[in-house]
Amino acid sequence: MLKDKTILITGAASGLGKAWSKKFSEEGARVFACDINEEGLTELKDLGIDTQVIDVSSAAHVQSFIESAITDTGKIDVLFNNAGMGFGYKLDSFPDGAFEHHVSVHLFGTVYGMRYALPLMQGQGYGRIINTISRNAETNAEGTSAYSAAKAAIWSATRVAAKENIDHNILINMIIPGPTNTNIWGKDMPHLQSPENTYPTARLLACLEEGGPTGKVYWDEKEYPMFNQENSILKG
Repeated sequence: MLKDKTILITGAASGLGKAWSKKFSEEGARVFACDINEEGLTELKDLGIDTQVIDVSSAAHVQSFIESAITDTGKIDVLFNNAGMGFGYKLDSFPDGAFEHHVSVHLFGTVYGMRYALPLMQGQGYGRIINTISRNAETNAEGTSAYSAAKAAIWSATRVAAKENIDHNILINMIIPGPTNTNIWGKDMPHLQSPENTYPTARLLACLEEGGPTGKVYWDEKEYPMFNQENSILKG
């Protein structure tokens, strides 16, 4: 199902994006991987994966990334909007511009990806888009205000985009990786799952057949009911 598919992955220099890039490439997909961290992309480049250094908070950069895949392969089958980073500041103490930049990378990066990929997918009558979100969207952990706000907004934007494209065989869903040992923590977290453990869910969403779910959240290969109060860990 994946051989010769054109798959684009943002935030691919480490963690989830790097693991997914490797796995999809191993299954025969043509993978285009991007990140702002050029050094982190070296391993993927050495494996023959197409890599680009871009800043997803720039609409022009994202558009260029999308168009490069079209130029090379003539299509985009799957897009993973995955780029992100940790926050870690209380709402009254973040540096000037930090909140805005954080939201720009997570939310605007995702929106730009959908904005430029969707017309192409509509024209080809096929597409799968997977946006990375988090349970932080529905919780109130300290120091996550920008991260949580961005992820909640991605949830809303994804659901709208999914409905708008339901007649084009374009399925737009979200993935919750769960607690994973990635750079988002700012340190090694060996007690958490490895990024490779999230690949089965990423693969499931990339390979959905026509008429499959859209506008949904998946975690561990199952649909996750986001914003269900029974799942929330809100206190007070």
